[in-house]
Amino acid sequence: MPEENRVNRAQNEQEPGSHPETDSSTRPEELADTQPVPRASAPTPEDADSSDENPAPTFRMDGATGTPNAHSERARNVPPPQRPGYRPPQRSPRPPARSQPAGKQGRQWGLLLLKVGFAAVAVMVVTFFIGVAASVVGYVRIANDLPSPRELQNQRTAFVSSKIYDREGHLLYEVMDPEGGRRTYVPLEEISDHVIDATIATEDRDFWVHPGFDPVAMARAVYYVLTEREIVSGASTIPQQLARMVLLPDQRFEQSADRKTKEIILAAELTRVYSKETILEIYLNELNYGNRAYGIQAAAETYFGTDAADLTLAQASFLAGLPQLPATYDPFGGGLERALSRHEDVLALMVEDGHITAAQAEQAAAAIRNYSFKAPQLDVDVAPHFVVYVRRIVEELYGPEALYRGAGLRIHTTLDPDLQAKAEQALREGMAALVDRNATNSALVALDPTTGHILAMVGSADFNDDSIDGQVNVALRCRQPGSSIKPLTYIASFERGWTPATLFWDVRTEFPDGANPPYVPVNYDREYHGPVLLRDALANSYNVPAVAALQFVGVDGLLEMSSRLGIDSLAHPEEHCPEYPHDQAPAYGLALTLGGGEVKLLEMTGAFATFANDGVLMPSSPILRIEDSRGNVLLDNGTPTGSQVLSPEHAYLITDILADDQARCAAFSCPSILELNRPAAAKTGTTDDYRDAWTVGYTPQLVTGVWVGNSDNSPMVRVPGAAGAGPIWHNFMEAAHADWPVRDFARPSGIVEYEISADSGARPSEHCPDRKEEGFAKGQPPLDESHDWYQMVKLDAFTGLRANEFCSDHVIQKLMLDISEERGREWVREHPEQFNSLPLAPLEECSEGTGRPQVMISEPAAGATVQGVVPILGTVQVPNFDRYEVQYGLGSDPQGWGWVSGPHQAQVQDGLLTRWDTSHLSPGVYTLRIRAFDREQHAVETRVQIQLVLPTATPTLTPSPTPEATATPVPTSTPTSSPTPPPSATPHPTSTPGIEVTQTPHATLEVTVTKITPTPTRP
Repeated sequence: MPEENRVNRAQNEQEPGSHPETDSSTRPEELADTQPVPRASAPTPEDADSSDENPAPTFRMDGATGTPNAHSERARNVPPPQRPGYRPPQRSPRPPARSQPAGKQGRQWGLLLLKVGFAAVAVMVVTFFIGVAASVVGYVRIANDLPSPRELQNQRTAFVSSKIYDREGHLLYEVMDPEGGRRTYVPLEEISDHVIDATIATEDRDFWVHPGFDPVAMARAVYYVLTEREIVSGASTIPQQLARMVLLPDQRFEQSADRKTKEIILAAELTRVYSKETILEIYLNELNYGNRAYGIQAAAETYFGTDAADLTLAQASFLAGLPQLPATYDPFGGGLERALSRHEDVLALMVEDGHITAAQAEQAAAAIRNYSFKAPQLDVDVAPHFVVYVRRIVEELYGPEALYRGAGLRIHTTLDPDLQAKAEQALREGMAALVDRNATNSALVALDPTTGHILAMVGSADFNDDSIDGQVNVALRCRQPGSSIKPLTYIASFERGWTPATLFWDVRTEFPDGANPPYVPVNYDREYHGPVLLRDALANSYNVPAVAALQFVGVDGLLEMSSRLGIDSLAHPEEHCPEYPHDQAPAYGLALTLGGGEVKLLEMTGAFATFANDGVLMPSSPILRIEDSRGNVLLDNGTPTGSQVLSPEHAYLITDILADDQARCAAFSCPSILELNRPAAAKTGTTDDYRDAWTVGYTPQLVTGVWVGNSDNSPMVRVPGAAGAGPIWHNFMEAAHADWPVRDFARPSGIVEYEISADSGARPSEHCPDRKEEGFAKGQPPLDESHDWYQMVKLDAFTGLRANEFCSDHVIQKLMLDISEERGREWVREHPEQFNSLPLAPLEECSEGTGRPQVMISEPAAGATVQGVVPILGTVQVPNFDRYEVQYGLGSDPQGWGWVSGPHQAQVQDGLLTRWDTSHLSPGVYTLRIRAFDREQHAVETRVQIQLVLPTATPTLTPSPTPEATATPVPTSTPTSSPTPPPSATPHPTSTPGIEVTQTPHATLEVTVTKITPTPTRP
C-alpha cells in the first residue's frame, strides 16, 4: 500500500483518541472501536480464539481506555444537558376579566409562544431518546439472534459442494470443496500491498475508517451503476461481505431489508471484535477467484504462477476484479475481454483513490493485455462448456459464493444426455470431413422451441485442445452470421405490408450509401436472376432482394427486430460482445442483412425457435430448477412463460418458406442437405472469404444451430454454410428425431390461400400463362389483377402510346407485358425468351400535343363534277409515316378498286397528291380514296364521291394564243398519269365516306385502323 497510508495507520495506532479528519471533541464515541492496531501486532487466527478471555481495549474520545462494560457505565452516568441559568417557568395568575393595556397583552403572547417552544423542544428530546432507546433495543435483539461474530475464525473454511444434474437426474459435475482444489492460507504480511490497495479501492474505499458499514459507499455504488451502466464498485463493505459469506450462508440469496440489516449489524460487531487487519486477512483468504482458486495465494498460482507476496501491480489489480463474477471474468472460458475491461475499472478506482498514477495504470493495463493466460485442465467429462455456462448463470443469479457456501445447491439443468452425445458425435464426424479445408472448430446448440430449454450445447470441437482455444464456448461468442440473418429482415418487411408474393428484380442495383460510393451487392453464384418473388428470394438466399428488403424496413427496423427476438449482441455489441473493441455500436449499412454484424449462436438459435413456436419468444435457459440441500425450490423453470413478439401468421410464413424444398432448388441441389425425413425449416449463412459457416433450422420439436470456422478467424477453403455446418446439422437432426413422431408445422387460422401469377406475384389476369397458390396473412392479400404483367393494352395505332381521350380515334388492343419498373423492362429487353417474346407495353400516354394522322382530299370536293385529267389536292401527314396510295371505285359503295397512283413515299401538306386521268372512264358516280400507312402498316384513309362527265363538244374556232399552263409540282415518287383502267371487281365492304381500314381480301373488319402488309398491284 502507499507509504502515506502506512503513516496514517501508524498515527492512528499511536494516537487512538485522534482522527485525521474529526476533532476529538466532536468525534462520535462509537467509532473508537474501529481504529486499526499496528500491523506488527495483528493477531493470528489462533490468537483471535482467545479474544473472549482478553477483550480488546476500547478507546474513548479522551484517550482513556477501559473495558466495554466500563465504557457503557460511564456513558450511563453522564447527566442530561442543562441550559446554564435555566429556571422553570412560574405559573401566572389568572388575569381578571377586563381589558388590559396592549403592551401587557403582547408580553402574554410572547410568554405563550415561549411555552409552546419549550414544549416542542421537550417533545423532540423525548422522541430522540425514545428513538435511540428503541434502536439500541432493536440492535440488541437482532444481535442476540445472530451468530456470534467470534465464530468467524471457526466458520471461515466451512465450504460445501453444489451438484449440477442433467434433466434426467444424472450428475454432470460437482462443484468441489475448495480443500480439494487450490487453497493456501497466507497471513496479511505475506500478501502484496498491491493486492490490499486494489481490493480496498474496488470493494471498500473507506475500509480503514468506517464502523463496518458505509452509507457513503452505498450511494457511490448507485452513482457508478448509473454512470458506467454496470457494477464497478460494490455497495457492501468488506466486513459486510465477510459476514454474508461466513456467518449468513443460508440467507445469502435473500434480497430483503431484514437480511441487509442483519448483515450490517454483524459487520459492525465484526469490526468491534476483530481488528481491520484480521478482517482483511480472512477476507482475502476466503474469496473465490474462479477456476477453483480460493484465496489470494491459490489465485496467484492459478493465473500467474507466483506467490501472493510477489504479485505485481498489474497482476494484483487484475485479480482484485475477479471475485465479483469469477465465471463471467474467466480468462480461460471466453471471458478474457470482459476481465480486461474489469481490470481497467479497478485501475481507474486505484488512480481515483491516489494509490497509483494514471501512467502506472496504463502500464499495468498494457502488461495484462499482452500477457498470455494458460488455462488449467478441468476435470469435467460431460458437456464441459454447458457446465461452465451453468456455473456462470448461477453466479449471476446468486453471487459467486452460492456454489461453495452454506448447505450447497442442487442445480437441475435442461441438458438431455442423449442429445448431447449425438451432438458431440455429429461434430466429430463433421469436422473429420473438413480436415483438408482448414476448418478446425465448430459449435452446436439445440433448444426446445416451446420452452427455450437448452437440450444440447457443444462449445468447441475439443474442449481440451488449446490450439483452437477449446475451452472457449463459441456458442456464446459473437461471430458474423452471413445470410442466416435474412429471415429477420423479411419478417420485418411482413410487418410493413410485404408478402411472400412481393416481387423483386434481382438485377445489378446500386443502392445509395450516403457519402460513400453506391453499394452494389452480388449474389453468391455471381449471377442475377431477374424477376423473383419473396418466397424464392429467401429460399435461394439471393442477396440483391435481401438488400432491397433492408432498404425498405431500414437498418433500425432490423436492429429492433433482432432485439425483439433476443439477439441483443447485434444492436449493442459494446455491451454483449466481449471481443468488440469500441465503446459504441457500429454505424451499420445495408450489408447488415448479409451478415455484416456479429451475433451469438445461442441467440440466433433462440430467434429461430421463435419462428418454430408461432411467434412466442422463450428465453434460452440451461436451468430447469435450483434447490437447496433440503429440497426447497429456489428457482423453477420447468414451465416457463414466453412473450408473443411476432404474429403467428408472419412466423408461419417464414417457416413455410424455409421449409419449401422446391423453392430453394434454384440455388441448392434438390434434394439438399437441408432436407430431413420430415418437415423441417432451415437457413444457411456464409461470410466473406469463408470465415464462418452457419446452418440454423428446426422442426416443431427441436431447433438447432451449427457454426463452423476457426477461432483465430482465419478463412476456410471454400466451405459455405451448406457444405460446412449443413451436414452436421442434418446428421444431428436425423439422429435426434429418430424415435420421435413426425409432426408438421401447424397453420394458423389467419393464413389465407390465393391464386397468384407465378411471375408477377399479383392475382392473375385472364391472359396469365403460369399460376400457383400462395399463402397470405389475413388482411394482407396479394395485389389485384391490374398489377399482373399480362394485359390487353389499348394503344394509339399510329403513335404506339397508351390510348386515352387524346387519341381515341385509332385504338387497337394488344397482349403485352405491362411492367413499369425500368430495371424490369431492361431485363425483359435482354431476355425476351423468358417472356414468350411478348412486347413491353409503353409507359407513355397520348397528350394534348401528341401528333394525330391527317389524311384528307381538299379538291375535288365531295359531289364535284370532273372530267379529263383531274388534279387531286389535299394532305397526308401520318406519325411514323411509310407511304400513301390513291385509288378509285365505281359508285358510292365500290365493290372493287382501281389504281390511280402510288406508293408515294413523301408526305404532303395542302398540296398536289396526284393526277387522275379519267378520259377513258364512262360517265357516272365514282369514289376516290387516299390510303396512308405508317411503318407498322397501320392504315388511315379518306374518301370523296365525285360525278364524272364526258367532255362538252365545242365548235371549231380560229385558234388564238392562250397562256401555257404552269405544271404543278408532283412528288418524285408519283407515277406519271396514264389512262385509268376500269376498276377491278375486288369485293369490299360498303362504307360511308370517311376513314376506314381495309384488310386483305380474305377478311374484312368494320374498324378504323388495322395492321396489314399490302401488295400493290397495277391493273
